[in-house]
Amino acid sequence: MDLILWRHAEAEDGFDDLARALTPKGKKQASRMAEWLTQNIPQPWTVIASPARRTQETVAALNVPFETHQKCRPGAHPETILEAAAWPYSEGSVIIVGHQPTLGMAAALALTHQPYPWSLRKGAMIWLTSRDREGVSPVQLRACLSPDLIGE
Repeated sequence: MDLILWRHAEAEDGFDDLARALTPKGKKQASRMAEWLTQNIPQPWTVIASPARRTQETVAALNVPFETHQKCRPGAHPETILEAAAWPYSEGSVIIVGHQPTLGMAAALALTHQPYPWSLRKGAMIWLTSRDREGVSPVQLRACLSPDLIGE
């Protein structure tokens, strides 16, 4: 299984947290990362996003069908992110578009079995892989990438 934890791109400030839209910079970040993901992540994909507007706009840059899942909402627990992805048992690739600090903690939990408060920049992603080998599923960090490192 390939698990991609993708933080939403830069969003406007605002009091209605779920209604915050992407900024023009955020739209560029989402577009660059979506292009990279499309070229590099093995298919088939399952794509799951938080119900927040900024995550919905981020994932829309992929131009693929996706599910909206309450388990990925702001303030979710890292365990629920891994449950939503069916980590590490799902087939293919699962892309979760969500929020900090949950995504960083979910990555740490998957790699170290502890939800350390790892930081993930806006628009960035972490790609983890788990393959069942004789009843053992070691986890590997395949990539960690920020949109500012991807050329325009």
